[in-house]
Amino acid sequence: MAKQHSNVSYQVMWNRLISVVEEQAQALVRTAFSTSVREAGDLSAGVYNIEGQMLAQAVTGTPGHVNAMADAVGHFIRRIGRENIFEGDVYITNDPWEGTGHLHDITVVTPSFYKGSLVGFFACTAHVVDIGGRGFGADAASVYEEGIYIPIMKFAERGEVDMTLINIVRGNVREPDQLIGDMYALATCNEIGHRRLTDMMDEFELNDLAGIGGFIFENSKRATIERIAALPRKTATGKLTVDGFDQPITLKVKLTINEDHIISDFAGTSGIDKKGINCPKVYAKAYACYALKCAIAPEIPNNAASLAPFIMEAPENTIVNAPHPAPVALRHIVGHFVPDAVYNALDQILPNLVPAEGAGCLCNFQVSLRPRTDALAPKDAIRSEVLTFNSGGSGARPTLDGLNATAFPSGVMTMPIEATEHAGPVIIWRKELRPDSGGAGKQRGGLGQYMEVGAREGHEFEFQAMFDRVDHPAKGRQGGKEGGATTISQDDGAPMRGKGKQFVAHGRRVMLAFPGGAGYGDPKEREPDLVKHDLARGYISKETAKNEYGLSDADINDVLDAVKKGEAK
Repeated sequence: MAKQHSNVSYQVMWNRLISVVEEQAQALVRTAFSTSVREAGDLSAGVYNIEGQMLAQAVTGTPGHVNAMADAVGHFIRRIGRENIFEGDVYITNDPWEGTGHLHDITVVTPSFYKGSLVGFFACTAHVVDIGGRGFGADAASVYEEGIYIPIMKFAERGEVDMTLINIVRGNVREPDQLIGDMYALATCNEIGHRRLTDMMDEFELNDLAGIGGFIFENSKRATIERIAALPRKTATGKLTVDGFDQPITLKVKLTINEDHIISDFAGTSGIDKKGINCPKVYAKAYACYALKCAIAPEIPNNAASLAPFIMEAPENTIVNAPHPAPVALRHIVGHFVPDAVYNALDQILPNLVPAEGAGCLCNFQVSLRPRTDALAPKDAIRSEVLTFNSGGSGARPTLDGLNATAFPSGVMTMPIEATEHAGPVIIWRKELRPDSGGAGKQRGGLGQYMEVGAREGHEFEFQAMFDRVDHPAKGRQGGKEGGATTISQDDGAPMRGKGKQFVAHGRRVMLAFPGGAGYGDPKEREPDLVKHDLARGYISKETAKNEYGLSDADINDVLDAVKKGEAK
């Protein structure tokens, strides 16, 4: 007979489940081969009930991964078939439409058995450095060019790994050791989650997760709907225009707040692009839901019930609902702008709540290095793929400045120079905050950063750019000013495109300036002490202090003199 549990004990179990999946995620961070996982935290982990509904997610990870993965487990159950689910199985896919949006994300799902019975599933996702094809970038014309496709299938059956799958994957990618290592790391982290879950079930004398699952869903749904019910029943339209690949794209969203749910309708958004910046609906939905949840119910844990009231709709063949076989490798560029589009609408309904626009998408680039071809290369020159994640500034908030070089909405961390240079013969000559890139305002936008990238002696490289906000910098709110725009060129002044693979000859460097977040409120209303603080720290120039914020020449000179003397705070 099953033991009866109180609400207090269920709350303890709920917290324990969140700890279980956090340990699952940390196990992936510690064992992954790719720097995108180990250093940037581009991953997700979660536990699901036997119906494939998410019970809890790890704090470590990205909303694009975890909220998309929330829908993925149901696809695994349907494709594998319940009659084919066995203890010791591990399932795998990188299907963009049934996973998390592009081929570079591998999702692994593991059934969890307790005393011979299926009680749930663990799932995790990681971004891998290479998946074959053209490589990570927007250059492909269809998904078939973007890499090897792994349909939902068994990585292992009853504990036996499918070596045919391993050999096929190994033979089709540039970094086979990294990729196969990541696949095993994904399987291992699910196993860690399973072990901790069974420990919990032993401790609390559980036979299944039905009771705790019901408690989680009931309380999460009620709390979320209460937040929504307290909002005004209004509709507003917002839009956002960004660079796109060859031509600008516009995200348009109609936000409707109902009594127990909110609908984000992206009708009117730009159509599918010829290049690989298209976004499957599952990924755009993940960020639309995330944006609203951050603004309206941030303290409620993420699970199937707390996500359900946030509904995203988009016509097929729009850039936020791109069907197969559209190229989708850089789907994050569009997906990461979805929250700003949603906030441009929500700001009209709930003023003084959401931030100004920020850098939006990550400022990623991949360097494909090889021995120089213009002259004899040294014997130690090698081929290597180096992917680095970076970020611009986030938008200023109604009462706080934006965060410098911090990725919103993805939450992915900037990779350290040391880890990047360890991955291959790349040199990061410069990496520092970019003064004056944060939009002026009562609250200042977060700063972007400068980077200068080259290769070790004897190497040339292809530089795969994945940037936006070159022509469309972040816009401020309530009188706040724009953030700084992205710039990219070679060190000899030769211009480079914001997206696409571009050759960089031996000895040349790429000069990058990543975008800043926009400001919030009238700059003239900024507290003078905050302006002085920004000037002292080098966040703004004396010209900006004077022209945008109205600081007097005398005050500027006092601050700069104090900096020289080491007296500035």
